[in-house]
Amino acid sequence: MNNEAMENRENYSADNIQVLEGLEAVRKRPAMYIGDIGARGLHHLVYEVVDNSIDEALAGFCKNIVVTINVGDSITVVDDGRGIPTGMHTKEGRSALEVVMTVLHAGGKFDKDTYKVSGGLHGVGVSCVNALSTLLRATVHREGKIFQQDYNCGKPVFDVKVVGETDHTGTTIYFEPDSSIFTTLEYKYETIAARMRELSYLNRGINITLKDDRPDENGKLREEIFHSDGGLREFVTYLDGTREKLLPEPIYFEGEKNGVPVEVAMTYNNGYTENLHSYVNNINTIEGGTHVAGFRRALTRTLKAYADKEGLLKNLKLEIAGDDFREGLTGVISVKVQEPQFEGQTKTKLGNSDVTGAVDTCVGEMLNNFLEENPREAKLIVQKVILAATARAAARKAREMVQRKGALTGSGLPGKLADCQETDPAVCEIYLVEGDSAGGTAKQGRNRANQAILPLRGKILNVEKALEHKIYENEEIRNMFTGLGVTIGTPEDGKALNLTKLRYHKIIIMTDADVDGSHIRTLILTLFFRYMKELIEYGYVYIAQPPLYLVKKGKEEEYCWTEPQRDEAVLRLAKGGNPDSVGIQRYKGLGEMNAEQLWMTTMNPETRTLKRVGLDSAAEADHVFSMLMGDEVPPRREFIESNAKYARIDV
Repeated sequence: MNNEAMENRENYSADNIQVLEGLEAVRKRPAMYIGDIGARGLHHLVYEVVDNSIDEALAGFCKNIVVTINVGDSITVVDDGRGIPTGMHTKEGRSALEVVMTVLHAGGKFDKDTYKVSGGLHGVGVSCVNALSTLLRATVHREGKIFQQDYNCGKPVFDVKVVGETDHTGTTIYFEPDSSIFTTLEYKYETIAARMRELSYLNRGINITLKDDRPDENGKLREEIFHSDGGLREFVTYLDGTREKLLPEPIYFEGEKNGVPVEVAMTYNNGYTENLHSYVNNINTIEGGTHVAGFRRALTRTLKAYADKEGLLKNLKLEIAGDDFREGLTGVISVKVQEPQFEGQTKTKLGNSDVTGAVDTCVGEMLNNFLEENPREAKLIVQKVILAATARAAARKAREMVQRKGALTGSGLPGKLADCQETDPAVCEIYLVEGDSAGGTAKQGRNRANQAILPLRGKILNVEKALEHKIYENEEIRNMFTGLGVTIGTPEDGKALNLTKLRYHKIIIMTDADVDGSHIRTLILTLFFRYMKELIEYGYVYIAQPPLYLVKKGKEEEYCWTEPQRDEAVLRLAKGGNPDSVGIQRYKGLGEMNAEQLWMTTMNPETRTLKRVGLDSAAEADHVFSMLMGDEVPPRREFIESNAKYARIDV
């Protein structure tokens, strides 16, 4: 043991044990509480505050919630619930409002007489928001008075005080996120809108208003009211609105077993993928869990029993698998659990074992009643299942060919793949590059130690509109599977992606900055979302950001990624002279850059910019991908027309 180690050992005493008081732990390790300190964590602050209002709605005391994005990217959330109690907390010796706002694991959601179910995972929500805000103002209307308290980084600025009188009840939370904590402070309207829309479907009858007081480029403000009387029925219709329908109306039922309320809406379309979204107490369980297992078990058992009873499978020579009953299914499952136990990579997988049986029984009974009462729809579903079983047999053979290729051809790696020297996936990255020309440039410019290049020829298959076996027969898609080292599981395990042999932890999509490049990027992302979603969930997928312009005068040159950057660079290089003396080169393709330029701008970890692909809302992503890449033209046309104002076309 060296002298430094000896000294450290001798100096390690009780004084080295650090005790973090109050909300200091949240400020020291914010990612442990809100996921990260980037855009996702920033938006999570809003959801935590809104979830408190939703809990009031679940308890039957709140009908209206208003969320405002203020100028300067602060947030205000107003509800008409009962208002947070402000009286003296006996044990703490201070106002209950201050306790709720400043103590972790404090709140009414732990008292089952107050909230039978709650959306909060750990009871740390609003106190975490408080800890990570330079200013949070809580205003409470209750008992005929208006109470108020301000906080700075989680610490009270003054005691709770009465600031007025009122004839209504509710809570208003205003907060300003701490710029020393978060890497970005810009709120995205669309991101918050997706979550508010989701909450309105999951809690029918509630009015959620979202306002954006930041003027857009035309000086206009945005405001939407999210309200749903149909609840999950409308949710499924929204999710499936861009697909060719098999059933005229969604199947809907709700019930309760063993104290677990179960609500399900589902329908079938003529597509080939399962789109199942599950929620526990309004939390999107993106990794599924026991409630999903119960639903799938009931669906398979009930449909199989009905088909056998009606003799609809007697001529089928193939064995029906559980996966066949879910092809073309779009469904939403929502359960309310008093003491949810979450597990999994993202802590959004329900682990309560008793919920499986409750959902299984409830769904089985209600689905059986539907099938008996609607024989026409039941027959359409079974016919869809038979087609799925036939296609599955072909898909299994194609999938086995992809996964057996390694054994037949040695390394099994695609011939076009220029692999890297490192073998540790944590330090390896692969560029999926559009075209052989750009691929050749990338191969010359890369760092061979840890950067691999896989050129893709043209546009890959649109998996949104293709049978599964056609996907595995597509050469470019096969190359991606084998190059990445991933395999798709069996229908029995939900076709989970096997990541044990994943060869790269950075999968970077690098396409041209034109319409074709955008289309290719969308096709690749559709493949990842539908068949390799785990890569997105684990944060392994990125999008490269090659520059759009090279601005040059003499020996001085600057690369620019946006038009404002280009204009600023022109003025800077002109140095007060004639801007026309500055040359501007517009890069329309990766092939227009030489290897050195591509490395310096797009591939060098020290200077490049990458966008990580995330999944804020699986339901919203499902809707967007089906709309952009599906068969229905009108929704896509409407999307393009409404977003065309954001396009920048070079003439």
